[in-house]
Amino acid sequence: MLEKGTGQVKLVEDGAVEKVVLDLPVNSNSERGLLSIALHPKFHRNGWVYLFWSESRTGADSVTGDGVRLMGNRVDRFVWDRRSETLSFDEDIIQFRSFQDDPTNMRLRGNHDGGVMRFGRDGKLYVVVGDTGRRGQMQNLADGPFTPPAGDDQFGGPEPDDLHQSGVIVRLDEHGRAPRDNPFYKVGAMMGGEVGARVRKTFAYGIRNSFGLAVDPRSGDLWEQENGDDSFSELNRVEPGMNSGWVQIMGPAARVPQFKAIETSPEFDGLQQVRWPPSNIADTSEQALSRLFTLPGAEFSDPEMAWKFEVGPGGIGFLDGKDLGREYEDDLFMGGSTDRLEGGHLFRFDLTGNRKAVDVDDPDLEDRVADNLDKWEITESESLLFGRNFGVVTDIQTGPDDDLYVVSLSRGAIYEIHR
Repeated sequence: MLEKGTGQVKLVEDGAVEKVVLDLPVNSNSERGLLSIALHPKFHRNGWVYLFWSESRTGADSVTGDGVRLMGNRVDRFVWDRRSETLSFDEDIIQFRSFQDDPTNMRLRGNHDGGVMRFGRDGKLYVVVGDTGRRGQMQNLADGPFTPPAGDDQFGGPEPDDLHQSGVIVRLDEHGRAPRDNPFYKVGAMMGGEVGARVRKTFAYGIRNSFGLAVDPRSGDLWEQENGDDSFSELNRVEPGMNSGWVQIMGPAARVPQFKAIETSPEFDGLQQVRWPPSNIADTSEQALSRLFTLPGAEFSDPEMAWKFEVGPGGIGFLDGKDLGREYEDDLFMGGSTDRLEGGHLFRFDLTGNRKAVDVDDPDLEDRVADNLDKWEITESESLLFGRNFGVVTDIQTGPDDDLYVVSLSRGAIYEIHR
């Protein structure tokens, strides 16, 4: 069990915390901290445990914005010692930027870190990283936010170099190397240098922010949820080379005019960072699609489900078991990243027979968009509501008993859903 704020990994047995097995010096400002854990598929043989965490610059717990290194978000591999019941450092896997220096707000932004990891059925490690407030190529701005002059934020660019790989899902082998069948491996090899090395590891890009990543136990496909700012939360099936569209597009491409109308309205104006104001959003879907930064082999795809106004999606997970009943077997569940909606909602999604789309029998959702009426409101998606009052959900997993387990950050609890 992880604790985001303390950086502690705890051993839990029979529902009780037995001991602290690792204590990391995390920076837990905003959305940073100890964010995810993934066990190697052969964990029972090698004991390898992967952690995504935000390293404190001062070497001690810090909740201040400046207490973190620029490349402080990191994935490391640890080894589990069964005899001593401790974790020890083994290998540095990859590092990402951990803040955006936003002079308009006189602070270092610590949100949109992403940080969720999953091992796929292919044995590869998938890691999702939010945009961390960056405005550059991986956010579909070929020359950064200023035209002219060309430039990417405060740290140079516009190349997606070591300091600028954000808003992506990376796919790695067990040592952090780029598998040769990654969608941009050949493109990155032609680029060379640290830019090419990072591109080779990229599986998808154009992602604003995500708290949820899951692998379909039946098809092996990767799914992710994506938070909008004020509009168009998303649920996506991630194909190799996917460009999710941010910052040019949130939601289906056909809804770009609504995306702009909401984000430029007096109630919501901002997109959090004013370096790229929402007035820059395209007026038509065709215009937005033409502005996407396209690596060879990349392709934009509409989300499998979206909400017109932000509903704050959180952790996602598939039920990989039959104990809840066949009607729930292999279904996808999505929690909330806020308790302002239904006290922390839990949505359930049935998938089509080919496992490529969300299956709906609600006529209001035939277009796969819930036209809710305001932020934190679920009009047209009531049929998806499976549960309430789970708080801020950071993870959803199937247990060895085939029950569904829901981790709540705000409630400090793990909920078990059983028949």
